[in-house]
Amino acid sequence: MFKKRYLTSHVAADLAEKMVFIGGPRQVGKTTVSTGLLKEYFSDIAYFLWDNRQDRKDILASNWPAAARVIVLDELHKMKGWKGYVKGEYDKLKDKYRFLVTGSARLDVFRKGGDSLQGRYHYYRLHPFTLAEILHEDNSGVKPFNELEIKSSAAPDDLAVLGKFGGFPEPFSKQSETFLRRWHNDRVERFFREDIRDVEVVRDISSMKLLGDMLPERAGGLLSLNSLREDLSVSHRAVSRWVGLLETFYYAFRIYPYSTVKYKAMKKEPKLYLWDWSEVGDPGKRFENLVASHLLKFTHFLRDRQGYRAELNFLRDLDRKREVDFIVSVDNKPWFSVEAKLSDDAVSPHLPYFAGKLSIPFNYQVVGKKGVDRLNSGMRVISADRFLAALI
Repeated sequence: MFKKRYLTSHVAADLAEKMVFIGGPRQVGKTTVSTGLLKEYFSDIAYFLWDNRQDRKDILASNWPAAARVIVLDELHKMKGWKGYVKGEYDKLKDKYRFLVTGSARLDVFRKGGDSLQGRYHYYRLHPFTLAEILHEDNSGVKPFNELEIKSSAAPDDLAVLGKFGGFPEPFSKQSETFLRRWHNDRVERFFREDIRDVEVVRDISSMKLLGDMLPERAGGLLSLNSLREDLSVSHRAVSRWVGLLETFYYAFRIYPYSTVKYKAMKKEPKLYLWDWSEVGDPGKRFENLVASHLLKFTHFLRDRQGYRAELNFLRDLDRKREVDFIVSVDNKPWFSVEAKLSDDAVSPHLPYFAGKLSIPFNYQVVGKKGVDRLNSGMRVISADRFLAALI
């Protein structure tokens, strides 16, 4: 159904210079990109999966096909000392092979032992499908501090499907509620049974699973580790480690309050969202999670491909009386803010307040209603399908 992904050409270009690492959640399409879509650029690709017994033997023996141009090493982070291993292979064979390492954990932080890989690789985070990608909108040339190029065309039906079934390739392609429920169950079970246990020792895996079950209803809210600790009857240290693992393995992500020297924000709890927003039951929370995921993909692309220090945060006063859902910044300088509302298109008074206080150039209230696009005192109120199609 999909002949390309938004990162494929960029990965191919970077492989000419260095190794490329691709991290991302289970079943997001890493194998499809590395073994299928890249064939447009490289005819001879050799794929090795650490979970496969024969492939493990070949990896440990450095038994590479002579005719291959690209060596793909999938789930290599499960190998003890993988960082030192891949450094040695690359340094020895970089004139003959191009190395692509993929995994369902954060390969930029999930490293154990060995020498530094600094300067030897480019790192990408592969996200689920978003509206711009399924509409084949190429916004990769976006420049920070310019206004987003929002087109007049609308795609509310495509956004509705994306909102219901999520952006992971299989459930989005099938668009079956029965398949989605079964896919959720299988993905979560394999996540704890295989991804976590293969690389981490978690003594109380049942409580960690319970934590995973609790998070969809808390999406979009402030994440209190103390509250989770009390609900689970475990130590603060345990719940903190589990939430960290859920981030490392791309199940959930946290965004933090924006703060500068001139603006002292609340510095305690972050907000939490899921990589798969289709797990979130409440329509308002799901809509906010969908917007958060689109913005995270946008900032990750700016950082991973273009090298900008882009960040996604939210705005909240010290007194907790004013809040805006999201702010995108580059080099900690505000670029644009976003308030996500499923149905309310009356401008939130917090949007112009922060716009003035922080000199934010562009400010959007993104709504779930169709056909909305107007300026109100400098604040742009716009339908979600039009806004999200201007991202990545």
